Amino acid sequence: MPVDTSEWSGDGAFTRALIDAIEAIDEVAFLRVEDAPATRADVGYQLISNEIYVAFRTCAVRRRVRRFGFWPASMTVEEPCLALADLERTLSGVEAVGEADYGDDGMLQYLKTGRVVPPYQTRGYKLVELVRVYDVTSGPPRPDQNQP
Repeated sequence: MPVDTSEWSGDGAFTRALIDAIEAIDEVAFLRVEDAPATRADVGYQLISNEIYVAFRTCAVRRRVRRFGFWPASMTVEEPCLALADLERTLSGVEAVGEADYGDDGMLQYLKTGRVVPPYQTRGYKLVELVRVYDVTSGPPRPDQNQP
């Protein structure tokens, strides 16, 4: 599976753990990591915002469709082998990742916080890491998906 990290600075330990967990899933065909424009640092806190784009492998599935409105038939269509909800369930079983803080049909969002005290400093800073995972294989629903 190709992993594109050319647009990622490499910041974020949780992002790295999430990438490693997604790489281990066979149904993922493509993975791209980017820095989000919301990343910023100020006195007392650092916000790291990353976006992960995944594409799933496709599987051939036989579907029953109606031809001319009433003739039942079957045809083979290509569908993603994994959905974003399935990816969320798989990642929630990984100890380093856990459950997503928010999830819908097109996105998963993880928000991790922690306190970092560097050596030889008296004050630390709060580290907030926001990671969003997007499914790039899902598009608008096709008309044949609503058929029984």
